[in-house]
Amino acid sequence: MSLPDNDAPLCLPRLPLTRLPAKPLPQGTIDTHFHVFRSNAPLNVPRSYTPQIATTADWIDFATKLGIGRGILVQPSVYGLDNRVLIEALAAFPERLRGIVVIDPETGSDEIARLDGLGVRGVRINTRNKGGLPLAAAERLAAAIRDFGWSLQLQISPDQIDDLAGRLPALGIRFVIDHLGFIPLAGGAWRQYLSALQRLADHPGGYIKLTAPYRLTREAGYAGFADIIRALAASHPEKLLWGSDWPHTELWSDMPDDADLIDGMQEAIGNPTLARKIFTENAETLFFDR
Repeated sequence: MSLPDNDAPLCLPRLPLTRLPAKPLPQGTIDTHFHVFRSNAPLNVPRSYTPQIATTADWIDFATKLGIGRGILVQPSVYGLDNRVLIEALAAFPERLRGIVVIDPETGSDEIARLDGLGVRGVRINTRNKGGLPLAAAERLAAAIRDFGWSLQLQISPDQIDDLAGRLPALGIRFVIDHLGFIPLAGGAWRQYLSALQRLADHPGGYIKLTAPYRLTREAGYAGFADIIRALAASHPEKLLWGSDWPHTELWSDMPDDADLIDGMQEAIGNPTLARKIFTENAETLFFDR
């Protein structure tokens, strides 16, 4: 167990699931973004937060109640390059789960092949948290994972979006922008970032996660979130992914209700055909095509 990190406050615990969404999720829904945390797993120092325990079994229970068929487990920054908790989860549920790891950019093809065989389908770059890989690693990682068909998953800041719109397509791999690039929603600020996000999605390998509105605004009801979902759905319906962001790490107040989040997402999407793409079909193409 790592030594305590006084600069890494303990997150709020997730809320229990007390009701189901007003409308059932589309059949075969895939949760493309969640984390798990096992008791006694070593935590990275430094790190940005200290997680509450939320196990793979906890997520399976959560997913089963909501009708979520499969999931993409994302390596959290608090585990650094130690992917053991994630690998344990993939081994326990090989048909149901795929994984996004964090690895040294110098990792060799033999190790990447081993991880691929275990169900890993991408590498995460995270410029927002201690323990994450920097954007400087993108080119080296792209070269390492290209032959395996993996994607780069990017947790970035809004001021990096324009640069990435010109840089990522040249890497020759698929890439996914986490949490809408953390663009601010308040006062319609999202509009100034819309065209850059659309340019990323224009690329055949570019995808965007419609996740975690509570990370984009402090306003009740997440004003603006439905608007940008509709704008992106109108232009790039086959490039959008849904994820729960369970168990909602790095929150110190206003822990969201999962049923409320799903209700808001389904209301914004509206069209059942579009909902099947965002909740199921796009993720199936990206993560479960082999």
